[in-house]
Amino acid sequence: MTSKMLSRLSLLLIMFTLVACSSTIDEPEYVERSVEEIYNQAFDSLKDRNFRRSALEFDEVERQHPYSIWARRAMLMSAYSYYQQNKYSDAVLTARRFLALHPGNKNAPYAYYLIAQCYYEQISDVSRDQKNTELAVQALRDVIRRYPETDYARDAILKLDLTYDHLAGEEMEVGRFYMKNQFYIAASKRFRNVLLKYQTTSHVEEALHRLTEIYLTLGIESEARSTAAVLGYNYPNSEWYKDSYRMLVDRDFSPEEETSWFRKFWQFSFKSWIKF
Repeated sequence: MTSKMLSRLSLLLIMFTLVACSSTIDEPEYVERSVEEIYNQAFDSLKDRNFRRSALEFDEVERQHPYSIWARRAMLMSAYSYYQQNKYSDAVLTARRFLALHPGNKNAPYAYYLIAQCYYEQISDVSRDQKNTELAVQALRDVIRRYPETDYARDAILKLDLTYDHLAGEEMEVGRFYMKNQFYIAASKRFRNVLLKYQTTSHVEEALHRLTEIYLTLGIESEARSTAAVLGYNYPNSEWYKDSYRMLVDRDFSPEEETSWFRKFWQFSFKSWIKF
């Protein structure tokens, strides 16, 4: 066996040893203890912000005393400890297990809220996959639907607003890309999605302007004028409206209110925009 091969083998052995050691760091030895002792040690670790240790100790409560009242408490505290470590998958899994075993528990609202918070904090920028954003929407709406009178629901409504704004931002980015590459029909579908799904977001003004621009480019003058009229009526001081108005004037048109899908759409009451 050459010295080069021996060196590689030694390196592999060292790596294996490090992995094996790292998997046991901080893991409590199985020593039978009273439920109060384990729980109190876990809680002390939590207060010291040693969340890794607290999660392990809270899990130990359930392992040694699965049928005690402390096990229910420990399960939710374990989920919180995982959340504090940004171990969102473990936090969601533990919280869902808590809900499956104790659906009527008084702390169930917090478990649902913690799940929503885990997904919400994983929302990425608009140029990346939005799976976690969609999961956050579902989880936040679940909190609002189940516990509408709680502080958790009130916070979820605020976060849902921001999440919708994020999703609308993704639609806008894709729409701009299509528009830049002259795929106008595809772009218009994206901008219309913003208006139909995310009416309360900050992207509505630009979406109306972009549609006005597309309709003018495609020669659909009536829709362009009607869309600009909607923009001007709802956002008279908007820079986007000024740009739309300028485009129409340059083509000897002016915004006017005509019968179109936009007029019918905008007559809908946005006060009921959240549907559960």
